[in-house]
Amino acid sequence: MCQLLIVDDELIAVEGLKSGVQWSAIGISKVFTAHSAEQAKGIFGQERIDILLCDIEMPQATGLELLEWVRRHYPRTETIFLTCHADFGYAKQAIQLGSLDYLLKPIPYPDLEETIKRAIRKLDQDNRNSEFSQYGKYWVQYQPLLVERFWLDILNQAIPGDAEAIRKAAEERNIPYTNEMRFLPVLIHVRRWHKKITLRDEKIMEYAIRKSAEELLLNELENGLLISLGDGYMLAMMNLESQSAVNEKLRAGCEQWIEACRTYFFAGVSCYIGETAHPDQLAYMFLRLRKLDENNVAHDQGVFSLQDPQILSSGGMPPDIGTWSILLKEGAREPLLLAVEDYMGMQVASGGLDFDRLNQFIQDFQQMVYYVLQVKGIQAHQLFGDNDSITLHAAATRTSTDALDWIRHIVDKSIQFDSALDQTQSVTEKAKAFIHEHLSEDISRDDIASHVYLNPDYLTRIFKKETGMSVSDYVLQQRLTLAAGLLAQTELSVSTIASKVGYANFSHFSRMFKKYLNLSPLEYRSQQQAASPRPASRESDSGKS
Repeated sequence: MCQLLIVDDELIAVEGLKSGVQWSAIGISKVFTAHSAEQAKGIFGQERIDILLCDIEMPQATGLELLEWVRRHYPRTETIFLTCHADFGYAKQAIQLGSLDYLLKPIPYPDLEETIKRAIRKLDQDNRNSEFSQYGKYWVQYQPLLVERFWLDILNQAIPGDAEAIRKAAEERNIPYTNEMRFLPVLIHVRRWHKKITLRDEKIMEYAIRKSAEELLLNELENGLLISLGDGYMLAMMNLESQSAVNEKLRAGCEQWIEACRTYFFAGVSCYIGETAHPDQLAYMFLRLRKLDENNVAHDQGVFSLQDPQILSSGGMPPDIGTWSILLKEGAREPLLLAVEDYMGMQVASGGLDFDRLNQFIQDFQQMVYYVLQVKGIQAHQLFGDNDSITLHAAATRTSTDALDWIRHIVDKSIQFDSALDQTQSVTEKAKAFIHEHLSEDISRDDIASHVYLNPDYLTRIFKKETGMSVSDYVLQQRLTLAAGLLAQTELSVSTIASKVGYANFSHFSRMFKKYLNLSPLEYRSQQQAASPRPASRESDSGKS
């Protein structure tokens, strides 16, 4: 309902208008009255005025002057002028100021009612236009996100995969949709970066790749949509009626775009073309495309289609793991890696490589490497526990290229460390250095072996061969030698010295010291001090024990 203000300096005219019309019947909820422009301005300041019914000829300020003020401060108010004179100049000025109508007194009430109704209709239309304008701004700003979220929910099956459920979801979200829509999905995967880039640069490159895909792949196809899926994946959805009409052109466009990505963005990109499908079939189609990508372990880039023959060969001869293990034991890096690369190349060329077979090959090769390391006494989990090894291992089953990167890495680390083991003096010295650095700590044989990537028994054999004693005996010898030196050369208490050589239990330290030196710590200190007299201590040993 609207509110109306009657402005006329003639009181009788105002009362006649107020009582002569059934205002509520035509959509007016409240009628206000004023007898001058100043009174009218005061009412505007206190009430919402939708329609102004105003006399033109008024003292002090005319209706035209009032309308000019209203236009500046309340532009949505509709104005209808009343006058006793059919002056064309008045009418012209009223129209220029935006008056809705110009009525001559005396006014037939039916004509006035009809004019008021027209003003109400115009207000309603303006309000709707304003709402649509605000909504339109919102829609322009957020529609791409809302539309993308809608299709992501379909792909992830957050919206049930039946036509009616999708139609209702589209209606609730105000997404343009019909059950007759058909889409051709193309899964895009950035599989590899051909140069080392930072995470920030990667995000910038992915944005550039997306924008180039929108321009080169979707530019000529109406209603195309590109959805970001994360982790280097995107899905181009093309609204098409027939796949055959664009299939050849699309493949050529994808190949051109992929080459551009390699040249300008240093990216290896693959495109997987699906089959035209209705929206309720897209989730299943998406899963098929993801499986096609998962099984593409042979190629870092290229265009592939569900319509291509999906024939996997038997895979040819199995890898010669036995020969490879001998090469690894002998440290023959180049022949081993050449044999592996030749084998992988044959698998790719024959079409005998998919995700399952690559995964099986990786496991078999790793088992061979770990067996060789075990024979040599090397702990594999210590050798390959660094960040680079973990990252390469996680990516090994993605493509044959990633698999070869991982294989080269573990072969190089295995051979390099095995070569270092041949120089037993270096391993022994590393163990000795570790022992000396940690004499004050509770270190075990396992701790020392872990530091040099060997199992404890194998380290003991190497260590005893070089030093003539076991690792444990060497640790004990070094601790007691250090303790003896501290007893002879310092005034530290026996308990303090015990803790400095890794003994938390004072009594145990005293027993071990006496067992190997045939003297207690205090007896040893007294003997050494007697043999080499020094100024008297400020406090006795007995007090410091």
